[in-house]
Amino acid sequence: MAEGALFHLAGKVLELLGSFTLPEVKLAFGVQTEFEKLTSTVSTIQAVILDAEKQSSHNHQIKDWLRKLKDVLHDADDLLDDFSTKVLRHKVMRKKKVRIFSSSSNSIAFSPKMGRQIKAIRERLNAIAKDKEDFHFTQSFIEPQVMSRDRETYSFVPEDEVVGRENDKGVIIELLFDDNVVENISIIPIVGIGGLGKTTLAQLVYNDQSVNKNFELKLWVCISEIFDVKRIVKDILEQLTDDRLKESFEMLQNQLREKLSGKKYLLVLDDMWNEDNAKWLLLKNLLMVGARGSRIVVTTRSEMVACITGATSWYALRGLPVEKAWNLFVKVAFGEGQLPKNQAFISLGKEILEKCVGVPLAIRTIASLLHSKPSENEWRSFKNYELSKITQGEENNILSTLKLSYDHLPSYLKQYFAYCRLFPKDYEIDAETLIDLWATQGFIKLSNPKQRVKDVGREYFRLLLWRSFFQDVEKDYWGNKRCKMHDLMHDLAISVAGTECTVLHSTEENIGENVRHVSFNLLDSSMQFPIIKFEGKRIRTVLGHRGGCDFTCNALVSNLTYSRTLDLSNLWLKKLPSSIGKLKHLRYLDVSENRYIKIHSNSIVMLLNLQTLNLKNCSALRELPQDTKNLVNLRHLDISGCYKLTHMPYGLGNLTSLEILPYFVVRDEGVKARLVVGLVN
Repeated sequence: MAEGALFHLAGKVLELLGSFTLPEVKLAFGVQTEFEKLTSTVSTIQAVILDAEKQSSHNHQIKDWLRKLKDVLHDADDLLDDFSTKVLRHKVMRKKKVRIFSSSSNSIAFSPKMGRQIKAIRERLNAIAKDKEDFHFTQSFIEPQVMSRDRETYSFVPEDEVVGRENDKGVIIELLFDDNVVENISIIPIVGIGGLGKTTLAQLVYNDQSVNKNFELKLWVCISEIFDVKRIVKDILEQLTDDRLKESFEMLQNQLREKLSGKKYLLVLDDMWNEDNAKWLLLKNLLMVGARGSRIVVTTRSEMVACITGATSWYALRGLPVEKAWNLFVKVAFGEGQLPKNQAFISLGKEILEKCVGVPLAIRTIASLLHSKPSENEWRSFKNYELSKITQGEENNILSTLKLSYDHLPSYLKQYFAYCRLFPKDYEIDAETLIDLWATQGFIKLSNPKQRVKDVGREYFRLLLWRSFFQDVEKDYWGNKRCKMHDLMHDLAISVAGTECTVLHSTEENIGENVRHVSFNLLDSSMQFPIIKFEGKRIRTVLGHRGGCDFTCNALVSNLTYSRTLDLSNLWLKKLPSSIGKLKHLRYLDVSENRYIKIHSNSIVMLLNLQTLNLKNCSALRELPQDTKNLVNLRHLDISGCYKLTHMPYGLGNLTSLEILPYFVVRDEGVKARLVVGLVN
């Protein structure tokens, strides 16, 4: 489970517990007490989760403690969601004036059995809470500070050690010398994912002879994990005076302004993470005393940081072109850059190079390992068996570098990124679908009732995009954003997601006990899904299987009692599985691209927690279930491409949570039904 996710899961359990204080809920004798005790226990445990997660990276006992805690909290979530659904069903049925509970009032009563189930959960949690005393955790409800980085950069790099950045260097130098800029002192951010060589590029520019001649002062500061303006000012002054300074911040800032006033300077702020606009402005105002033509170069992994600086544009650093990447690979892997006569080495090297996707750090790391392997068999073995381990290893330089970006995410965003592990490499992710998936797992929390889930989700997507966790963003014909994950970012997602998420590539793979989210290889159209392996598993997500039939879908659904997300798209189904109405936890159902499906059963209207229903391109569908109005939590209903649909069911006005309805079918007696686009968006 991604760091931070367990803390938020505990919060979700507390939120569910709080929902049973409603007036219409009548708890049997003793049950109320069990609820109060469980609330107290979960609150006590939640207070130490953040510290426990921080320590678990180097303590296997704590990691095991967190695993046990996660299992119990998931079980508590499932149980409380059962009860919550029962309350919801009572409300819906009461509106229909149907009394399904043996009570003379409008309230719903829970039996002592509920108390026993809650008590069993509480006793398991009490045992875990008792064990926590051995670890002496610190209590905190505040997100942990950024992890310390043992990294210090410097301004010099031998130019002959750098391959493939000549053009990039030329562009940055042109920006440094551009006299047409409006500002006296302009800021030039260099943005890109970890490992691309942003620092190296800045070093090349910093040490260029023409740059030396053009600037009176040159300064280089490596920004630490904490954006400390006083420390930065002190670092700059110590470079200007060669003295160790201990004065107050007031004296330091006066000295800085005096030293820079009227001077044309170049300042590099390397590896910047700060997204606090107030802190940046405090530093920027001290630096604006230089002469016209002064430049500040900022290297960062985050477009948000680039925006904070006030720069109108930035230089997006990309991976090396294939030819340049190969030159760097040869230089490192073959000593002095001499190609071997054995063509097999060259072929293997080029296949391995593809894995590096033009990232210099990846190329150097892997090529240096191959340099110590003199035989063709060793290279082939490395490609076939070791390469995937290297790019997924916790201690490997590539992931350790990229993981810094992950460490700097707020804890609530970490689970969003880790969930993306379910998509295979090179898969085009639809941003709106991804947001729906996040919402159905309970990740998206609204801070006020006026917010829309989609809007908050889009903001989270943007935050990850700005931090370079996604790339190659494009808009499709309908204006929806699609993106990909860099291969190395995908490897990082695998690393941080742990054993809870898995992608199946064949029907022979076993599903581990801790797995809760499963996807099938979305890029393999022949992929079938193994039914038997879901038995006894508490799977919450099933995505992306292809092939199948009505029979196998029924078998699949019957084993997904705890599922929140189910993808049955593109399966050539003619009807929905009869058991689908039993999936009371289900929030997301995708049956799109089933061109022959007809929904005869009303079981779908039993899914009272359903938030997203995707029926796109179900072209044989003639009508929706009569009681669709019961889906009171539905936020997104997509019926685009359902051209035979004759009308919308009565009572859709009851769906007060509905945010997106791209099409609405209007019944017009004697006239072909017409579609109104964008009724809700």
